[in-house]
Amino acid sequence: MNCQNNHRKIGIMGGTFDPIHMGHLILGEQSYEQLKLDKVLFMPAGNPPHKKNRIGRAADEQRVDMVRLAISDNPHFELSLAEMNETGYTYTYRTLEELKESNPDTDYYFIIGADSLFAFEEWREPERICAACTLVVAVRDHASREQLRERIQYLSEKYHGHFVILDTMNIDVSSHLIRQWIAKDKSLKYYVPDLVISYMKENGIYRKKEV
Repeated sequence: MNCQNNHRKIGIMGGTFDPIHMGHLILGEQSYEQLKLDKVLFMPAGNPPHKKNRIGRAADEQRVDMVRLAISDNPHFELSLAEMNETGYTYTYRTLEELKESNPDTDYYFIIGADSLFAFEEWREPERICAACTLVVAVRDHASREQLRERIQYLSEKYHGHFVILDTMNIDVSSHLIRQWIAKDKSLKYYVPDLVISYMKENGIYRKKEV
């Protein structure tokens, strides 16, 4: 087991996963390797306040099923339903604080994209998020490493947080793009795990164009 001060190191990949795709899985695996984590939790969001209009999307149970299928062959990936069982809106700071309270011997690493980094001040209680975890930032095309470092320095000073840049390739794929491709009957091969592709076809998910 990888330990620091006898603490377990657990990564968290949060998101709506509507649907989960290879980009999510690659970021989870890279975080596991680079940060020497014990495991990575894939945590589907139950009712995120910033994504209220979910017409034409997958049902909660379907999103959970797709995550379960996508990570089924990776022994250090684990499905977490911590946010799926919440009533009302789910907030990251609350989830992290509850995890820390239940597992005081665990250090949490919350994995986010660069877009989330630049919107971090809009999140609920950013200082409490920083107090409960290390934030792991994945690189995206629209932000250079210098821009990321400047933003991280600013947020670190303002919220007393600890941020780590993930050394990974830029993965130009999104759930929004995948949904568009499904509506247009485009191939998802190598962008989405085969088990998830089969599940989406069997259940007719995302066949209608988004409104």
